[in-house]
Amino acid sequence: MVQTNSSLPSDFIRDIIQDDIETNKYQGRVATRFPPEPNGYPHIGHAKSICLNFGIAAQCRGTCNLRMDDTDPTGESMEYVNAIIRDVKWLGFDWEERLYYASDYYEKLYQYALQLIKMGKAFVCSLSADEIRQYRGTFTEPGKESPYRDRTIEENLDLLERMRAGEFPDGTHVLRAKIDMASPNITMRDPVMYRIKKETHYRTGDSWCIYPMYDFAHCLSDSIEGITHSICTLEFENNRPLYDWFLDELKVEHQPQQIEFARLNLSYTIMSKRKLLELVERKLVSGWDDPRMPTISGMRRRGYTPEAIRSFCERIGVAKNDSIVDMALLEHCVREDLNERAPRVMAILRPLRVVIDNYPEGRVEEFECPYHPKNAAMGSRKVPFSRDLYIDADDFMENPPKKFYRLSPGREVRLRYGYFIKCVRVVKNGRTGEVVELRCTYDPETRSGFAPDGRKVDATIHWVSALDALPAQVRLYDRLFRVADPLTKESDMTLSLDPKSLEILRSCQVEPSMAAAISGSLYQFERVGYFCVDSVDSSDKALVFNRTVTLRDAWARITEKGK
Repeated sequence: MVQTNSSLPSDFIRDIIQDDIETNKYQGRVATRFPPEPNGYPHIGHAKSICLNFGIAAQCRGTCNLRMDDTDPTGESMEYVNAIIRDVKWLGFDWEERLYYASDYYEKLYQYALQLIKMGKAFVCSLSADEIRQYRGTFTEPGKESPYRDRTIEENLDLLERMRAGEFPDGTHVLRAKIDMASPNITMRDPVMYRIKKETHYRTGDSWCIYPMYDFAHCLSDSIEGITHSICTLEFENNRPLYDWFLDELKVEHQPQQIEFARLNLSYTIMSKRKLLELVERKLVSGWDDPRMPTISGMRRRGYTPEAIRSFCERIGVAKNDSIVDMALLEHCVREDLNERAPRVMAILRPLRVVIDNYPEGRVEEFECPYHPKNAAMGSRKVPFSRDLYIDADDFMENPPKKFYRLSPGREVRLRYGYFIKCVRVVKNGRTGEVVELRCTYDPETRSGFAPDGRKVDATIHWVSALDALPAQVRLYDRLFRVADPLTKESDMTLSLDPKSLEILRSCQVEPSMAAAISGSLYQFERVGYFCVDSVDSSDKALVFNRTVTLRDAWARITEKGK
């Protein structure tokens, strides 16, 4: 008998499955599935479902299928199928040979529909979509039976065959289940099972012009595949009686159990594929993989790791009630993961030239700098030092406030891994008054980072050699929306977009070791944040980095205050 691993997380879903295992329900089998509709790119909410379904299967030594619930040809495509496959693999999960499509079952589903008609449990309805809505009733009033509900079995079979043959235009007829128009659950009021859609399907072409509704196809696809536990989000809770009704009436061999959990709602973003598609189509983002998007592709391009996303999904757990998770927790998980794995390098985002007057012209030294302060196995690199340097403009103020400890006229600071320097003169643009260069001196006795006379400095700043630095473009990504709940604060989500969610810096300078940076590589820019080599636009000739997350750990401070 399959046993769960007690060292892994427990929740109400796993408790149900463990009980089923102990009572030998489904002969001890555990078979789950991740069944996305291929009409958009997977997002972080799907990642929660992916981790849950594949995680439970692994924990229980069961199986998890990947199935495309492709029942609506409108908007579905192989682009989305490939994105789903790529993202599930990238998250670290393997469905082995169990990749399925609901469209594989179209003929079998059709036969099930014929069976329900012959049982007197389904009928062809000729009401329009608006009339069906009007007949359905309300939450407080029962529905009204269709005038076509009592068609004979022979007439229904004939009409459905003609629907399949393409004899009727879209909207003329639908096939409906015959259940109960007075049911308090509106879902059970003679729901539609098939509709006419003369659209080309991305897999079946024009072989079909009638397509099954999701509620009809989904439960039967689960049954066909021998799924034991159909794990879905709370919006399908009212659909569970319909899920069970189809399985019960058809007396199928495998009857999965549907279990609902709260979907992931993440602050400062949206989880609606329809809304995400709108952002893409209106070119409010650069595409589904825009690093500001909550899609798995966007997060991968931004530099989020699968380990960080899996950790996040584990931490938020599985709940029965909807809630909003703070984006700061996801950023904390990313930051925590990158702190361990990202090599440290120096990069200057807003360069300010520094000339060290007493350093010999033409001389170049090399400092041996570790890639990680706590992981010697990551090795080190040599960073050249010369008379001309770049520091970040934010590390200098001509007239600093009291608590500004970085470089200013007459003040001494330490260069990371190197010497003490002191600012002795400020060079400005004669027309604008902008500071364009600092003239400094250095203390040659401080190469070790310490002064022989014991004097100390208040700050250490990063730098690169102007002679050896590589030019780079850096994209500073932030949250796409400026409010925590974009879909409720404004009637139009675009009014909540943050115009400052992307800042592009085109004159950055990075240390020469970055010449070896490859697509997708992750780094910590010392004192700045975590960055990723852009997988689309970066090349040997033009380095482009995306900011993954800042160094500041807002979530840690939030949780600390809550203690």
